[in-house]
Amino acid sequence: MVTTEKITCLLNWKATPYHLPLFLAQQLGYFADEGIKVAILEPSDPSDVTEIIGSGKVDLGLKAMIHTMAGKARGYDIKSIGTLLDEPFTGVIHLSHKSGITNDFQSLRGKRIGYVGEFGKIQLDELTRHFGMTPQDYQAIRVGMNVTDAIIRGDIDAGIGIENVQQVELEEWSVQQGRSRDDVQMLRIDELAELGCCCFCSILYIGNEEFIKNNPEKVRKYLRAIKRATDYMIENPADAYSKYVKIKPHLDTDLHRKIFQRSFRYFSRDLKNVQRDWNKVTAYCKRLSIVDADFEQNQTNEFLTWPLLPESQPGVEPTTVETGVVEGGCTRCLHSSIAPPKIFA
Repeated sequence: MVTTEKITCLLNWKATPYHLPLFLAQQLGYFADEGIKVAILEPSDPSDVTEIIGSGKVDLGLKAMIHTMAGKARGYDIKSIGTLLDEPFTGVIHLSHKSGITNDFQSLRGKRIGYVGEFGKIQLDELTRHFGMTPQDYQAIRVGMNVTDAIIRGDIDAGIGIENVQQVELEEWSVQQGRSRDDVQMLRIDELAELGCCCFCSILYIGNEEFIKNNPEKVRKYLRAIKRATDYMIENPADAYSKYVKIKPHLDTDLHRKIFQRSFRYFSRDLKNVQRDWNKVTAYCKRLSIVDADFEQNQTNEFLTWPLLPESQPGVEPTTVETGVVEGGCTRCLHSSIAPPKIFA
């Protein structure tokens, strides 16, 4: 009699286009081929994910790198076992025609800035000091995951978001209003903070440390199935997305297809934790006083059972790839993301 090993997996947010590899591994039977059954769960509150996984209520999940480190520093027993998205650009997004914000960080003075969770505010507060301001020079408003709606409603002048989700949403809304996508601008936090990377918001595969320790083969099987699904997606993006929307019909929209197109260049091809990025974000978290000086990185690549790619050249933006998912071609082909690769200082 064949037994199936069960695993619970909690997403970092509601099902989104960039979650495709997980759902594809399930739909194509890759988890079943490994002899595991994975229950993919969506959180009611994304800020609870590290605590839920750290407490052992859920086995595995997803979370951004800065939150994974912060969760560990706060006593939650979590560890990264791989990477889903590498370095999605994160920053202060705004509508240039009405925000009064320029490329000068000082232009945020007196503005209402929305943030998702506490670490967004910590980053903004540190930047104000970096640019000769104080946290009292702007109004911080916690809007959770509703940054786009808050900007559209006029509740905030700008908000922290990522280039492949909230910026896409705002650009599409801007076009619907008869304006250009270029009306949506971003002050990138990695550039403002002089980090040389945007990896603090890389999305990681994480797990409860006790579960990982006691179930190493389950973890290997889980990651093998996801790697197989990732390979399928990279080779057949349009077909993979068509399969995805059969189980998540609400993602079968022009907007969500554009979010997938924009996200595609950030997908990790080999799922590895990038040591260079972990070193940068560890230093950044120490600078923000999120972790102590003696913090030990809670990450490992020991469960990745395939050859890992060399680390990419530091500071080079990934190039846009046409996926065939968006009707009429890439939404960014006339926009900045296909500019020549940018080298950071």
